[in-house]
Amino acid sequence: MMTNLFSTFDPATSIHLSMNWISTFLGFLMLPLSFWMLPNRVNFLMNSLIMHLYKEFKLLMGPNFKGGSLLMISLFMFILMNNIMGLLPYIFTSSSHLTFSITLALPMWLSIMIFGWFNHTNHMFTHLVPSGTPSVLMPFMVMIETISNIIRPGSLAVRLTANMIAGHLLMSLLGNNSIEISKSILPFIMSIQVMLMLFETAVAIIQAYVFSILSTLYTSEVLYENT
Repeated sequence: MMTNLFSTFDPATSIHLSMNWISTFLGFLMLPLSFWMLPNRVNFLMNSLIMHLYKEFKLLMGPNFKGGSLLMISLFMFILMNNIMGLLPYIFTSSSHLTFSITLALPMWLSIMIFGWFNHTNHMFTHLVPSGTPSVLMPFMVMIETISNIIRPGSLAVRLTANMIAGHLLMSLLGNNSIEISKSILPFIMSIQVMLMLFETAVAIIQAYVFSILSTLYTSEVLYENT
């Protein structure tokens, strides 16, 4: 029996090792094996999704960042697999930990900043002051833009983690309390659980898309000068 609701997010196992993190890579075993399997509806759906994302990311990044669309698609698929896998019973939800999300957000943001400051220094400086800003407000705008830029990886990580934790807590509360309720309202509780599961599936897809699309927009800001 769980000691508290947050014990479901504990990465440690009975041998006091964080073996649950291995479940982060379980999704790779379920990728479409197109090399030795006949195409089916799942392959067609995933290929259509990847092509749609590729066109969208390529449009946002422009022609100067070749291969960037594939990077963002890989990021989207990795987060999506972990979000969906976390909805299954007895599988550890790695995306509900800040360790997972900040590991993805911080290197992405640092690489974008390093690339921008070394290759487009003047553009990065001008981006700190929006056009049309009065001279009196320029120092304050530089401070505000700098702070908003620094907290970007944190906002990406916290948004993903908070949304995944909230949904899992709701499902845990509903599932634990359904044991003690009367059988007359059990079908109603089960229908709510099914709807909540569908809602969490949609949240898992949306959060993976939001994480990848915001990373793409941050990258396009650096490359906007030459696009």
